Amino acid sequence: MNRRTVVRTIGAAGAGVSLAGCFTRDGDEPVDDSEIDDPQPDEPDYGGTLRVATYRSMVTGPNPAGPWLEETFLETYPDADLEWVVPDDGVEHYIRRGEYDTTIDVDVLLGFTVGDLARIDERVGDGELLRELNLKRIDGHERIRDEVALDDPHGRALAYDAGYVSLVYDETVLEAPETFDDLLASAYAETMLAQHPSHSLPGQAFFLWTIKTMGAADAFTYWEDLVANGVELRNTWSGTYYDGYLHQTRPMVVSYSSDPVFAASDGRDPARHRVAFPNDEGYMLPEGMGIFEAAPEPDLAYAFLEFLLSSETQLELARRNVQFPAVGDDSIGPRPLFEEDARRPPDAIATGYTDLQGQLEGWLTEWDERFGSAVDDPR
Repeated sequence: MNRRTVVRTIGAAGAGVSLAGCFTRDGDEPVDDSEIDDPQPDEPDYGGTLRVATYRSMVTGPNPAGPWLEETFLETYPDADLEWVVPDDGVEHYIRRGEYDTTIDVDVLLGFTVGDLARIDERVGDGELLRELNLKRIDGHERIRDEVALDDPHGRALAYDAGYVSLVYDETVLEAPETFDDLLASAYAETMLAQHPSHSLPGQAFFLWTIKTMGAADAFTYWEDLVANGVELRNTWSGTYYDGYLHQTRPMVVSYSSDPVFAASDGRDPARHRVAFPNDEGYMLPEGMGIFEAAPEPDLAYAFLEFLLSSETQLELARRNVQFPAVGDDSIGPRPLFEEDARRPPDAIATGYTDLQGQLEGWLTEWDERFGSAVDDPR
């Protein structure tokens, strides 16, 4: 059957935008799957239209993963259709709908962080918006690497890939910055592209990285100095990377340590895709997937999550998203480009759910109030 990829873009007004083994509730006792009110039906319904909300680069741009995912998934479920939904405000769109108890007619949320889960709990309600997953319905969840666990105490999320946020730079123009303080020196004035932390996954990761390293108060002072030194802020990663860095508007960008893989596969100059780890650190950013509480097609949604953890899909996601697989065994096969070109930081850091709970929303609001006016590209 010939199918046409459908991508629906949603505009929204207003600000902003896995667990290997058993889940836990409130960070203590393991949850028995039998307690989860989401049983496998005797005859699952694999017809209808599965609607998947995700970010733009999943479905558009050079060699996106979305069209391949759609085609391959529908080969297994031929009675289904798949529609991609790309909200302008990302996860923020659904947080706002949850706040106002507005209907959400989407099944799967693909591409969110542990920080997004903390924001959901603060603004919508503890454990809300996404359903607690019944792991018995998702073969392959036990293969997810422990280190990429999202650690949601309400069991709503599984990781499907992970990356390390770093600085990517042009070595013909700049030397690698060794520390965060280096970025405030005159040698790095007006050289850097970064993203709005409410609209961009790597943008949020870089912001949280500064807080993790310096503490919140010092991090905001650091951002004042960074803006004063001419950092160029844009809303999205694609806006900084595809529309900015690849057009050589700046010689450095907040991006991923796997970018040299993209450069090698696309025949781009490797000298312009060197990776820097300030303070010998990189921020680990697992990407999560979950099912909306009111999903119209829950059986298809569970099937899609299981499909994303299959060996074939994990390998293809790693290739197309240029990220590290969530699955940690050898079944996904060799990845020679990753072995040769992807970089892992000497020290991988991240901020967990407990540290973000009750804090992240305030940090993002303060960042927007203080630096949002410096964001260059309109949305």
